[in-house]
Amino acid sequence: MSRISTPEPQLAPEASQPTLNAIKAKLGSVPNFFRVLSNSPAVIGAHAGLNQGLSKALDVKTRERIALAVAAVNGCEYCNAAHTFTGYTFSKLSREEIERARQGTSEEPKAAAAVAFARKVAETRGKVSNADIDTVRAVGFTDAQVIEIVAVVAENFFTNLINNVAATDVDFPDI
Repeated sequence: MSRISTPEPQLAPEASQPTLNAIKAKLGSVPNFFRVLSNSPAVIGAHAGLNQGLSKALDVKTRERIALAVAAVNGCEYCNAAHTFTGYTFSKLSREEIERARQGTSEEPKAAAAVAFARKVAETRGKVSNADIDTVRAVGFTDAQVIEIVAVVAENFFTNLINNVAATDVDFPDI
């Protein structure tokens, strides 16, 4: 059971309502994570802004792979379930590729470099080596994309921390 309240969307603070309504329109329902965030209009708004901004960074499959790797590093049950579902259902990652992402790899060389770097960023809290950066650049990532990988790691750290603290009830189906 969640340690932080998970209000029904209509009972969330009024200032959280526009974001919750947008999520419901996009997904058809409001997952528990967003219901937990809705306790604070400032936090749900900040998350929405970060998520919207980073939706323009990298491709969706790479972002999902990073989310899975970071959830594995941080032991986030909720995010692991959520990104397994969204990675499989919307990004069309295979079950095998989802498992590879959790381990920080991929069968695609460029994706493997990105997710390995992301996992290293998560594990070392950003204290990567020059060789780590050189490796991700060697497969064609620009400095802008290296920063985007780091930002996607940070976004997922944020969601992992919220869900680990809240012990958010998982509401995504097993894949």
